[in-house]
Amino acid sequence: MTVDEALPESRRKEVVRQGVSVGVATGLYGVSFGALSVASGLSVLQTQALSLLMFTGGSQFALVGIIGAGGSGTSAIATASLLGIRNGLYALQVSQFLKAHGPKRMLAAHITIDESTAVGIGQEEPAAQRIGFWVTGLAVLAGWNLMTFVGALAGNALGDPKTWGLDAAAAGAFCALLWPRLATGDGRAAAVLAAFIALLTIPLVPAGIPVILAAVAAVIVGCMAHGRHERGEDGLPGADPTP
Repeated sequence: MTVDEALPESRRKEVVRQGVSVGVATGLYGVSFGALSVASGLSVLQTQALSLLMFTGGSQFALVGIIGAGGSGTSAIATASLLGIRNGLYALQVSQFLKAHGPKRMLAAHITIDESTAVGIGQEEPAAQRIGFWVTGLAVLAGWNLMTFVGALAGNALGDPKTWGLDAAAAGAFCALLWPRLATGDGRAAAVLAAFIALLTIPLVPAGIPVILAAVAAVIVGCMAHGRHERGEDGLPGADPTP
């Protein structure tokens, strides 16, 4: 029996439903990227290649936004690459429970994005973490590329994505994932600190950078919690003070 098979069927279905729902919500927003991309001067084929090969929404929007505004290809690539750094940081966390090897590792790297990481680390059991990661990542990959194609073909016929509420779909999914984390003091502290950093820096730095800076909140809170644990101030057994 594998580790995944040891997970109760009801729990497995729960994680799968969560992953699929996040994938659908995020995928729908791909319509707006497809429409924006062709409006910025890219072809349908180029737009589809971005969603399939780059596959990181924030970087994609940044790239086509700069190109559409008349910016150079160099600045567009540099900005998109900077926003993509966060996916490398996610990989450090995901690799601890995923244990992927060979071609599977390459696929895992490709679908290590905001949503798959959030659903994966949001589970308690290692088996549920793996299921959540794979289901969410593959659901987003399929939905995002499908809806990018729809948006690219429809162009501006759909109008402003905000009219359909598509701009709020991904944000709503993240709020649902975040809520259970607020049950602990450390979780609430991280959320407050991250929100403060984001609100403070949004008017001052380019789009996407506040997200990276807000991630520092988790590091700060995590280090503080680890320090309390080492000193035994959290009510849990701390480190052995003897050499």
